[in-house]
Amino acid sequence: MKIIADLHLHSKYSRATSKEMDVPNLCHWAKIKGIDIIATGDFCHPQYLKELKQELVSNGKGLFTHKKDKSKNPTHFILSNEVSCIYKKGDKTRRLHICLFAPSLEAVEKLSNTLDKKGFNIKSDGRPIFGLDVRDLTEMVLDIDEKFMVVPAHIWTPWFALFGSKSGFDTIEECFEDMTPNIYAAETGLSSDPEMNWRLSALDNITLISNGDSHSPAKLGREANVFELQDYSYDEIYNLIKEKDRRKFLYTIEFYPQEGKYHWDGHAKCKISFSPQDTKKNKGICPVCKKPLVLGVDYRVDELADRPLGFKPENAIPYKSLVPLQEIIAECFQVRSATKKVKNSYDNLIKKFGSEFKILLDISVEDLKKENELLAEAVQRVREGKVHVEPGYDGVFGIVQIFNKKEIKKFIPQQEKLL
Repeated sequence: MKIIADLHLHSKYSRATSKEMDVPNLCHWAKIKGIDIIATGDFCHPQYLKELKQELVSNGKGLFTHKKDKSKNPTHFILSNEVSCIYKKGDKTRRLHICLFAPSLEAVEKLSNTLDKKGFNIKSDGRPIFGLDVRDLTEMVLDIDEKFMVVPAHIWTPWFALFGSKSGFDTIEECFEDMTPNIYAAETGLSSDPEMNWRLSALDNITLISNGDSHSPAKLGREANVFELQDYSYDEIYNLIKEKDRRKFLYTIEFYPQEGKYHWDGHAKCKISFSPQDTKKNKGICPVCKKPLVLGVDYRVDELADRPLGFKPENAIPYKSLVPLQEIIAECFQVRSATKKVKNSYDNLIKKFGSEFKILLDISVEDLKKENELLAEAVQRVREGKVHVEPGYDGVFGIVQIFNKKEIKKFIPQQEKLL
């Protein structure tokens, strides 16, 4: 049974997050996207945990479904929470985001009670902030239940990541110390892809996972994981991640990393965007304000890598790079993705073909051509990697281009047919 899983998102109880990030809307949008297993997010938050208990029903195998989802293939939820750890270690302040996955509601309740008794504030934000070393966090959750999974989130982003240039570490061992053998996976994040991570031999035995890190329903599935499962089971997911089982972990679905908002170096205020080579030429200093640049993911990977780009480990899990369907449609229309034109076209395509991932991954180009030649050409180019991306930097998302202006003019008669 091939399933698509997005294992990292935030509920409406996290800051800067849509009010629509609740169980019914997550279930609804997961079906639109074609996601079979989705994270709950924010299980530590007392009010959200109350809602999860009210609205989800256990499948008896560590996953959950929405009580009102009576469909033949209901969306399954896995208990998850991203937490923020800010603490002093070595010579600087560390800021790391960590994804926790729980095998049961009982384990979640024990963790929440433990955190509350220790004086940690779990009520103010769905992504709580702890003044706690992640090594100690790992020990705490595994003492509660050995089947908890501790996964460093978006490991390369500058500000809150395991290898982040601003507050991270140079090795997993430096961060997790004696708890390192219990770290089975790491999340690559939107600004890096597996090929970039393959440059570090230290990650060869770590399972690289990819997730959408969504703050709004329409952003679900920007990245995801494709598994071959026997059943909807927490233990099966736990084991395939722990063992890096290539028979069951088929591939990851990736954002083009250049589109991520921390891929290159720069200063957003100064409108300076540099490749790692340009940064080195300028000795890491912004030529406008004369302050240190925010070093992006590409620079940091290059700094820690012990292999050239293009190296592929023998046990590497494959990946496919995609562009969200809304962005593809927006380029076909030459408008912003939030417009009514794009929404109407998107809704019509989902109604006709079933889900976004079916369109991006499975529907033949010939069938798409029957619907619209321009759309078919765009999807084919994305599947083949024939896109141009202007890299993101310092919080500014990159820009994907599938067509040049001459090509768009050629397809103008096809544009309105997307409606």
